[in-house]
Amino acid sequence: MFPTLPIFSVVSQPFKRSQLGLFQGKTKQYGNNVPFSKHKTRRTWLPNVQRKRLPSEALGEDVRVKITTRALRTIKKYGGIDNYVAKSSAKILGPEGLRIRLKIRDHLAQGESEKAREIQADRPPTLADARRAREQAMKILGLDSLPKYALGIPFKLVAVNE
Repeated sequence: MFPTLPIFSVVSQPFKRSQLGLFQGKTKQYGNNVPFSKHKTRRTWLPNVQRKRLPSEALGEDVRVKITTRALRTIKKYGGIDNYVAKSSAKILGPEGLRIRLKIRDHLAQGESEKAREIQADRPPTLADARRAREQAMKILGLDSLPKYALGIPFKLVAVNE
């Protein structure tokens, strides 16, 4: 048996099939067939499960998942699979929903660091960038102090008569 992740230990579901998709709490239901003769026989009703590919804006690809029609309606209400897995509780999502949530979070965290690098590369240099570059150059050249204007110390300009 494979060890389970501690995140998934939060969720306990009696309907094992619902661990493989987004079932939103739907489980197998039990009841009776009752014909005209009133001779009752036991039967079960399974949730309406569909295999769907749902587009994820965060991942930039489709997510293939087994999903109930009830969960599909809720995803439509939330405005997409990304918002649904972010806002729904772990109990409703189940292990598959938590797996998708973690995948989206990891992808967004990785994307934010790449965006920060792109923004830094695209923006024009600022005075703080120039100051940092000057300090690095001074260290490399072995100079101890910066000129007064670089340190921010006020000084007077004196006109020289020629």
